[in-house]
Amino acid sequence: LFIFSIFFLISKIEFFYYLTIFFIGFLSDIKILKSAKVRFFLQGVIIFFLVINFNLHLNDVRVPFLNYLLEFKFFSYIFFAFCLLIVTNGTNFIDGLNGLVIGYYLIILTIIFNLDIIHDFLDIKVELLNYIILLIYLFLFNLFNKLYLGDSGSYLIGATIGSLLIYIYNEINFISPFFIVLLLWYPCFENLFSILRKLNREFSPLKPDSKHLHQLVFFFLSKKYNLKLILSNNLSSTIICFFNFLIIYTSSINPTSTIFQIKLITISIIFYNVSYMLLFKFYKLNLKSKK
Repeated sequence: LFIFSIFFLISKIEFFYYLTIFFIGFLSDIKILKSAKVRFFLQGVIIFFLVINFNLHLNDVRVPFLNYLLEFKFFSYIFFAFCLLIVTNGTNFIDGLNGLVIGYYLIILTIIFNLDIIHDFLDIKVELLNYIILLIYLFLFNLFNKLYLGDSGSYLIGATIGSLLIYIYNEINFISPFFIVLLLWYPCFENLFSILRKLNREFSPLKPDSKHLHQLVFFFLSKKYNLKLILSNNLSSTIICFFNFLIIYTSSINPTSTIFQIKLITISIIFYNVSYMLLFKFYKLNLKSKK
């Protein structure tokens, strides 16, 4: 948080919002704010006022009906606050392996930084470069088990990068909004999938469990190949990040085409579901064999 405040010469009011989001996660990390419902509510309030204060919106989402609704300011604020809330919590959902969250966002920012269409936007390039340097620094410590993001770090990274991507789209609005959606597909879909999965099991969507995709990948590698925990951990995050690199890099080839981005999002979701089904089957079979 300290490095973040120095790297990004952000306004005092902007820093206050991000500090508050960080602090909500910090209270969770030190076991004071234990209620997931309260954390979710507090995040929602802070992010809603963040969206209003900085007028975070998309000028054109390329869906006529939604564009019409977004012309109403209050609906627009609710919609984008909800989107940022999903990204922020989704980022926390995927934070279960060393290097996974930081590696995923490093991929996003590095690929955007190298887009040809970014070259004429010096302020964006400087901000991206600052964030990439910061994440590389954190990534090295995280990868070698010397630093953990916790809820505080996950919330901060999700909220700040989510806001940054909305800003980038509004500055370069000839790219497809679905390019931005694809960049964030993994934490957002992990969030949605986890909610539906828990509701299907009559389990509170806000309560944590150990059946996220990254945890099943970790379980598979450690059991199937009898790897050490740290090796299984780093290998699992590498595999997931590599798949996301392929998807995001492919999407960057044609960031202006909505159809192209929707196809890639669909492929990603199908691959996620098939992988989850196979890994969960392996998980259940191993539990039965233990019993």
